[in-house]
Amino acid sequence: MNYYLTLILVLFAYMNFWFVISLLKKRNDVADIAWGLGFVLMAWTSYFLVGDSGIRGLLANILVSIWGLRLAWYIYTRNKNKDEDYRYLAWRNEWGKWFYLRSYAQVYLLQGFFLFLIVLPVLIINKVTESSLGAPDVLGITIWIIGFYFEVVGDAQLARFIKNPANKGKLMQSGLWAFTRHPNYFGEVTQWWGLWLICLSVSGGWIGIIGPITITLLILKVSGIPMLEKKMAEHPDFAEYKQRVSVFFPMMIKKHESQNSER
Repeated sequence: MNYYLTLILVLFAYMNFWFVISLLKKRNDVADIAWGLGFVLMAWTSYFLVGDSGIRGLLANILVSIWGLRLAWYIYTRNKNKDEDYRYLAWRNEWGKWFYLRSYAQVYLLQGFFLFLIVLPVLIINKVTESSLGAPDVLGITIWIIGFYFEVVGDAQLARFIKNPANKGKLMQSGLWAFTRHPNYFGEVTQWWGLWLICLSVSGGWIGIIGPITITLLILKVSGIPMLEKKMAEHPDFAEYKQRVSVFFPMMIKKHESQNSER
């Protein structure tokens, strides 16, 4: 069977599995856990379909696995013993009688579609068995590490901030959050651009640019930053924070003594 068709069918079955889980759990935010794990599944499925993707394929898969497994675990621990995420809860109330159909199509199938586009650089790397590493690989790994740092440290700083009772009702503005309003999103996007740079080392790798472009547009324009900024705008300190701190790219700012607050 065709390489990409096989991967699409595996992904389709995977998203259907998580849709069933959402029905059993009665919460759609399990889709966020499925997101990171789905990349890990696609990476290793493609790797074993080819049989031997060489050192570059192994390297790319390890990077994706580190990112995907950490993200899934972080979201699981964040949501554990809590109500359904506010985004999905709002859709549950908004969709009414069309809830199940729209959940299946708009949350699970659509997410699977975007997942496939984003992971494309890794699928290309695994398909083309060229093993020798070069300058694009080194640059890509470096960029990936920078992105991973911003995502992991940003998440950890926010989680620690929220757990502190003294910060209740405050807006997070310290650490990496003093240089970008969304260090975790910046980190996630940066990692996929790093993986695409690694993909450039193989024949036809430029096509993989579909991946980082897709995740960049989703986070900057669709379901990432716009939705979160709308929620953050309800906080009284957000207007001033928005004026001082870059929305995405980290930038040096004038030091302000500001109040930190929970997001």
